[in-house]
Amino acid sequence: MMIEPGYVRMMARYNAWQNRQLSDALDGVPLEVLRADHGAFFGSILGTLNHILWADRLWMSRFAPDLQAPPEGGIVTSTELCPTFAVWGAERFAMDGMIARWAKGLHAVDLAGALRFHSRSLGREARSPMAQCVIHMFNHQTHHRGQVHAMLTKSKIGAPVSDLFLMPEETE
Repeated sequence: MMIEPGYVRMMARYNAWQNRQLSDALDGVPLEVLRADHGAFFGSILGTLNHILWADRLWMSRFAPDLQAPPEGGIVTSTELCPTFAVWGAERFAMDGMIARWAKGLHAVDLAGALRFHSRSLGREARSPMAQCVIHMFNHQTHHRGQVHAMLTKSKIGAPVSDLFLMPEETE
């Protein structure tokens, strides 16, 4: 399995676009609403957003350890990463910038071969194709943002458009 650096850059743009839209949609929503348990896998809107950010930090610590240290805690406590939406927004903006910078510097050879890492969920060392791990990071984001979209809809908060083909063109 091989992916191109252009795919990674497109997905980094998509990730940042989706997070900007979520940030805009959730701006001003009371913290009680963001922390309300909706019965989703990670419970709340903020909990799910925190989990995505935590996982992005984890994957980026594997892909670019010089840019990102592994996050504290594990999957269970990942929902508590940022205590407020404002903190999440600032941390998310920084992470999206990091992912974009990393993607911009990728070459095809960087996506070849295997990635060796410690899997917290397995509790042991793991080895997977680098391309598959990169695809997984972006798929994981999209999967859990879909859960956030459902929680927004349930809460009667306008859920942003998420169709990839509707992503605005790059302006740079």
